[in-house]
Amino acid sequence: MAGNNNANLVWSIANILRGTYKPAQYGSVVLPFTILRRLDCVLDSTKDAVLAEQEAKKDLNIPLDTFLQKASGHNFFNTSQFTFARLLDDPTNIKANIVNYVQGFSENTRDIFERFEFYKTLEKLESSDLLYHVTKDFAGIDLHPETISNIEMGLMFEELIRRFAEASNETAGEHFTPREVIQLMVQLLLNYDDDVLTKEGIVRSIYDPTAGTGGMLTVAQEHLHALNPSASLVAYGQEINDESYAICKSDLLIKGQDISKISVGDTLANDENIGQQFDFMLSNPPFGVEWKRFSRRFRRSTSNTASRAGSARGSPASATAPCSSCCT
Repeated sequence: MAGNNNANLVWSIANILRGTYKPAQYGSVVLPFTILRRLDCVLDSTKDAVLAEQEAKKDLNIPLDTFLQKASGHNFFNTSQFTFARLLDDPTNIKANIVNYVQGFSENTRDIFERFEFYKTLEKLESSDLLYHVTKDFAGIDLHPETISNIEMGLMFEELIRRFAEASNETAGEHFTPREVIQLMVQLLLNYDDDVLTKEGIVRSIYDPTAGTGGMLTVAQEHLHALNPSASLVAYGQEINDESYAICKSDLLIKGQDISKISVGDTLANDENIGQQFDFMLSNPPFGVEWKRFSRRFRRSTSNTASRAGSARGSPASATAPCSSCCT
């Protein structure tokens, strides 16, 4: 219930959007601002250390990502002078300052906001005289890890995604697969592997070629951790929809997981994982999508795909789910 309660608190901010935004559009504001506030809280304790490290090494003329990640204690960082609290100190320039703040994130995190088209959202909020109010409301929510753990934050974010999907019910199946369906798939997929369930420190890989908002990957990781806390499940995924991709990366990032193996693009026409082999695969393919608009591009790329893939051996265990919006 903690996830629902926290989601209620965050979603209540959407009340200020009424009139300017339709309910189906609330997610375009609530989700990226939730991510931004969480990251702000996560990096709060090491902010000064990151800025000091950047200042100390700025004249070395080498990439500083490794140093700044170490200083932040995470696989992402922010080098802007701003925090949520400091953004509120200058209402007149708040849009420019938020842009500066977002651009201060490491590339792997900045990509999330770009895929959300966050800068367009800032423009609309500012033109509607809502940007300062929304920023102030989110600044008032405590999302520090000491207050809300990664697990609780993950549950809250999943609940926000579910509400966003319900509000956009004409395309809900593209955004969200019910957790109960995913749990059944994951049980069928993992429970046959005695090693992954029992061996100490074992590592397995899992791949979702139509990752959507990442629910299948995160539920699989949670399920395995519950059965064998010492096991690791490395998640790979690719998603064609920019917003779903951003949500997927955000969900993993918020839960403290690796986001480096999540890619964006059409899996059929431009597979980012050619030649890779995985222990498990699961997917909720877009069964209702018209094939004709992809077929020519796919057939044209088949020869290139075959040459790049080589002669890979073995097949992963796999599972697929029916798309709730277009299959019975």
